[in-house]
Amino acid sequence: MNSLDRTTPAPERTRGGVMATLAQWNRDFPLAQIVVLVAIFLYGAVTLDGFSSMVSVKSMLLVASFLGLAALGQTVLILLGYFDLSVPAFIGLGNILMAVLVGEKHWAFVPALIVILLAAAVMGGASGFICHHFKVESIVVTIGMNFLVLGLLEVLTMHVVTGTPPAWLTTFASVNSKTFGLGVPPLIVLWVVLAAITGFFLRKTISGRRIYLTGSNPVAAELSLVKTWRLVVGAFAFSAVSATVTGVLLLGFSGAGQTTIGESYLFTGVTAIIVGGTALGARGDYWRTMIGAVMLTLINTLLLANGYTAATQQILFGMIILVVALIYGREARLRDQV
Repeated sequence: MNSLDRTTPAPERTRGGVMATLAQWNRDFPLAQIVVLVAIFLYGAVTLDGFSSMVSVKSMLLVASFLGLAALGQTVLILLGYFDLSVPAFIGLGNILMAVLVGEKHWAFVPALIVILLAAAVMGGASGFICHHFKVESIVVTIGMNFLVLGLLEVLTMHVVTGTPPAWLTTFASVNSKTFGLGVPPLIVLWVVLAAITGFFLRKTISGRRIYLTGSNPVAAELSLVKTWRLVVGAFAFSAVSATVTGVLLLGFSGAGQTTIGESYLFTGVTAIIVGGTALGARGDYWRTMIGAVMLTLINTLLLANGYTAATQQILFGMIILVVALIYGREARLRDQV
C-alpha cells in the first residue's frame, strides 16, 4: 500500500514537469508564436490562391518590414518599462523633411538624412530626459512631443508638400527590386540586418543586459550603479531615430510626403510587440517583435482578401491584445535578467 502511495503522484508530477518545461522554452524561445505564424500562413496558402507565391510572400514581408522598423525603438522602450506615443510624429518627420529637403530644396540625400536624424535624436532624447529626471509618465510626455512635432511640420509645409523621393530610394523600397542580384528587396535585407544587430546588442552586450535589469527592477539597477538616465534618454532617442528612418523609407514606398503617414503604425506596432511576446517588465526581445509584425501582416492580408473592413481588423487586434495580456499577466515579472 505504501509503495502504491509513493508511485501514484508520479504521472501528475511528470505532466507538471512537461508543462513547466514548455513554458520555460516559450519564455526563452518564441515557440508558440512561431507555431501560430506557421498555422496562419498554411491557412492562407490553402484558402487563398496565390497567397504562398513568391511575389505575395515578398510583398507581405515588405509591408511587415515597415511595421517592424516602426516598432524597433518602441520594443527597447517597452523592455525598459516606457511607451512612446510620438512614433507617428517622428515617422511623419522623416517622411516630410526628406521630401522637402531633397525634393524641394535639392539637398544631397546624406546631409539631409544626417540633419533629420540629429533633430529626431535631440527631440526624442528630450522626452527621455523629462520622463526620467522629472518622473513624468512617458505617455503624457510623448503625447505632448507628438503634437509638438506634428505642429512644427504643419507650420513648415503649410499643408503642401510637393517634393518627391530620389529614384534610388523608390527602388530600395520596391517589392520588385533585388539585393546583389538576389530576388530579395533591399528593404527586407536592411530589416533583417538591423534585427540581428539589435538582438545581439540586447542579449550579448553589457548595455543590453543593463536594459533588462533596469526594466525588471530600476531600483536594483540604480543600486548596481547603472546610469539608468543614460539608458532611458538613449532609448527614447533611438525610438525617435528608428521611427524617422521608417518615415524616410515610406517616402520611397509611397512616392509623396504625408504628415499623417505614421498614424497607423503606433498601435499596430505596439500590437506586434505584445503579440510577439515582449511586454513591460523586461521580458522578450526584438526577434519576437519581428514575428509579431509578420503575423499581423498575414492576418491583415487574409482579412482584406476576404473583404473585411478596417473596423473588423481593429476589433480583432483588440481581442488579440486582451488574450495575450491575460496569458502574460499570469506570469511573474522577471527580476534576474543579469
